Amino acid sequence: MTEWIEDSRLMQRIAERDASALELLYDRYERAVYSFAYRIVGDSMTAEETVQELFLRIWNKAERFDASQGKLTTWMFAITRNIAVDMLRRRSKGAATTPVENETLAAYADEYTNTEEEVQRKWEGIRIKEALTQLNEDQKQVIESIYYAGLTQQEVSSRFGIPLGTVKSRVRLAMRQLQKLLADAELHPDAGREGIHP
Repeated sequence: MTEWIEDSRLMQRIAERDASALELLYDRYERAVYSFAYRIVGDSMTAEETVQELFLRIWNKAERFDASQGKLTTWMFAITRNIAVDMLRRRSKGAATTPVENETLAAYADEYTNTEEEVQRKWEGIRIKEALTQLNEDQKQVIESIYYAGLTQQEVSSRFGIPLGTVKSRVRLAMRQLQKLLADAELHPDAGREGIHP
């Protein structure tokens, strides 16, 4: 069993570009975020996209979280709400939505503090693009489709005729492999142009 790490410490590590910390945070809160997003958008694909966008923003802007201002979960749900509403505005052309109040955000934060789900996350940048070249073709296909073409897991499943469970497994395995490659890149920052070397 891995040692429990406080949310604030995970965010510090994410701000330091620790991919494993993002993986732990995703594993801890993905289900909660998805449930909250689904309540707003009422659509599984849009809820998935909201989750993907949230964790990408956390990866890129983790330093903006201030633990002295409140719980991480409240901060995450506030961002999730904004993303979800923006998506509805773009896709539904101004269709009416049910507002989600701060009290509801706090309730979700308390209710889902320790929920877990399988890991999938995207990290961007030159090193990641280099690392992608070292994945097998099946893993590369799903990662590029989701995190560069913007497809949901369900859309990848439909487009390529792959069972949804297989798509999820490939994403999870690919992310673990990318984590190892990125960690190696940190140890070898001057690796040549041919790619990331072990």
